[in-house]
Amino acid sequence: MATDKDSPKKPVPTVAAPAAGGPKVKWNVEHLKSSYVNFANANSTREEVVLNFGLNTSWDRSQPEVEIELAHRIVMSPFAAKRLSDLLAKLITEYESRHGELK
Repeated sequence: MATDKDSPKKPVPTVAAPAAGGPKVKWNVEHLKSSYVNFANANSTREEVVLNFGLNTSWDRSQPEVEIELAHRIVMSPFAAKRLSDLLAKLITEYESRHGELK
C-alpha cells in the first residue's frame, strides 16, 4: 500500500520578490535537474557567450593530456552574460564575507 511519503511530490514553485519595480518571478522547478561540475570553460562571439560545464575525473596531474566529460553547454546573449557576471561577483563577495577569502 502506497502512502503519501511513498508518492512522488510535486516541486513547489517559489516566488522571488520583485526586482526594483519589476514583476514578481515565479520559479517553476518541476523539471529542474542538478548536476555537479568541477570544470568550466567559456568563449564568445559578437552575438553570444558560450559556457561549457563538465567533469574532470582525472586525479593524475602529471598526465600529458586530460579528458573532460562535458555535460552542459549554456548559450546566452552578452547582456545576459553580463548580468550573470554581476550576480556571481556579488555571490562570491557574500561567500567570502561569511567563510573567508578564496584563493
